[in-house]
Amino acid sequence: MNRRARPVVLGGGLVAVAVGVSVTLAALGGGNAGASGPLTAGPAGRTAATATATLPGASASVSPAPSPVATLTGLTTPKLIVPDVIASVPGGVTSADLKRLSRLAGVRSVLPIAGAKITVDGTLMTVLAAPVSALRPWTPPATASNQLVWSAFAQGDLITTPQVGMSTQMVTGGRYPAVAAVRTTVTFGGSTLLGIAGVDGIIDAANGAKLGLVRNVAVLVNAPANSPLALVTQVKRALGANSTVVRLVAAEVSTSLPVDTKVPAGRPTTYIQLFQESAADYCPGLSWTVLAAIGQIESADGQNMGPSTAGALGPMQFLPSTWALWGIDGFGDTGPPDIMNPFDAVPSAARLLCADGATDGGQGLRQAIFDYNHADWYVDEVLTLAAEYASEFR
Repeated sequence: MNRRARPVVLGGGLVAVAVGVSVTLAALGGGNAGASGPLTAGPAGRTAATATATLPGASASVSPAPSPVATLTGLTTPKLIVPDVIASVPGGVTSADLKRLSRLAGVRSVLPIAGAKITVDGTLMTVLAAPVSALRPWTPPATASNQLVWSAFAQGDLITTPQVGMSTQMVTGGRYPAVAAVRTTVTFGGSTLLGIAGVDGIIDAANGAKLGLVRNVAVLVNAPANSPLALVTQVKRALGANSTVVRLVAAEVSTSLPVDTKVPAGRPTTYIQLFQESAADYCPGLSWTVLAAIGQIESADGQNMGPSTAGALGPMQFLPSTWALWGIDGFGDTGPPDIMNPFDAVPSAARLLCADGATDGGQGLRQAIFDYNHADWYVDEVLTLAAEYASEFR
């Protein structure tokens, strides 16, 4: 279940999802996601930008220990919201569409967003826009808790994925030419994990309007208890046959990633197997889905090994000081435990959770997860994602 990294990790399987989002944004203007050309809003008739999207492919992580930015200061709600699908309707998402979506069984939240394909400093990218108070809870934990990112966003700066930031070599605070509905300049505010496949950048609603991003071009839908496939069908039915609905939760993607390209015989060959066997062997009674959720949130199952801003490393993002106490050799490894080795890191995480009372269930499990990363939103996110794993892999 590639929830927090879903977009993020565009290694092969998510390319299709990213292209789907590009199609979603192009659909309102009758555009072609694979070709350049004007993207025009239906009712407003505004010309957005010319270009196809550059696909993001980087990941961020959360430190498993408290850090100065691990709070959601400034949020209107302490709850994080995970986008499960993104959808669009020719002509734009209407108020009536939003009401129908909100009434669907299992739907907790919907967020209409502006968006278009634009060019910044010669780089083609797909950019979304929404008010900071509305958009922030929908971003991954590491991003939602990063006050520096949201301060820059609130000032009107463009925030991109890490991959776009690295490929463009834009400098934080620098101003760059932008070609959208108008020719102007934008300030680059930095890079972070955004959490939506195919989206390269975000900007606040006011500056999105100045750029001519198409209003209500799409809607994000959160329904954590629903089957992702069933949710797509529900949303499609609510929005009509002409709608485009893209599933952002792809259970088969990250968990099926190989642990290593040269896995010795007798060891798990995919991350899902590694989580399952680590729970069974190193913390009997702990659901493997908890390990899977932590591994996904922390590193997108080994796709971002750190270091984090707090110095955490490896697929389960241990701080070196914590690793010195809890790191073990797993699955027959010998020698010093390796924080970067998933065959050591995942069993070590299981051992740490077990010692903290994870097998007690209920409040004991919540406390163990809280001890892994001292934030209530983190506990809620892990348990929500774990429940989705359980639903997907029944």
